[in-house]
Amino acid sequence: MPTPTETPDLTPEDVLTVADERFGPESVAIVTGGASGIGRATALALAENGLTVVATDVDEDGLAETVARGEELGVEGAIESTTGNLREEADIEAIVAAAAELGDVRYVANIAGLQHIDPIEDFPTEQWDLMQDVMLRGPFLVAKHVIPHIRATADGVGAIGNMASIHGHVATQDKVAYISAKFGLRGLTQAIAAEGDGRLRAFSISTGYVKTPLVTGQIPDTAAERDISEAAVVEDVMLGQARVKEMMTPADVANLFVLGFSEHARHLDGGDLTFDGGHLFTYE
Repeated sequence: MPTPTETPDLTPEDVLTVADERFGPESVAIVTGGASGIGRATALALAENGLTVVATDVDEDGLAETVARGEELGVEGAIESTTGNLREEADIEAIVAAAAELGDVRYVANIAGLQHIDPIEDFPTEQWDLMQDVMLRGPFLVAKHVIPHIRATADGVGAIGNMASIHGHVATQDKVAYISAKFGLRGLTQAIAAEGDGRLRAFSISTGYVKTPLVTGQIPDTAAERDISEAAVVEDVMLGQARVKEMMTPADVANLFVLGFSEHARHLDGGDLTFDGGHLFTYE
């Protein structure tokens, strides 16, 4: 049994499967951050729905594990991997070109992310630049190079989903780069939707804390920064404002991408799927 903060392994039973005529091997989805956490779960869930998935990351070994996990689960579609650095436009062009060789590129899940905890006056400028490049500039460049492929499909139908956060709605202490990038990512989502035609859609997903290495890795740093226990970080900081006292799993988030890409979400365009356990919209 996983601990309350341990990342659980995705199983086929965890995956939302939907009937969609475009969810077949001829349709390709690109998933950034596909080597672990939400990215891996999303690659697996989309492949289980019959899509051809191109998982990309800088972590080649992690990508190999994602591909191997898909084979182990016997997913309906396929997972291919390609390493690439989202800070390099040439790498992004190569990722999109590789995806286009496999079929009709219709979907993108921009998930890659990283975190750093420091107050603004101590925040390293190079870390700010890295986080903006990966979590905002990178998704812009992916969209820039993918949109022509979506438009070139026979019906022009596709969607770009961006992994935002409740930190794209509200701010907290010591996460200035993450918060700024996530607010920007929601703006990018709306800009893509504004330039789409209703067939090419965009949406964002904003969750509370999810059981991923990115989140659990923050716990010691946050505890030290606030001079509280690690248990207090989970109970009071992460889940303190939520009504649902349970972290989401990567599979829970992956299912939101499945829904958002499907024809059942054809009216979701520029909007945000806010799954936060009541954190943002309730108070005591």
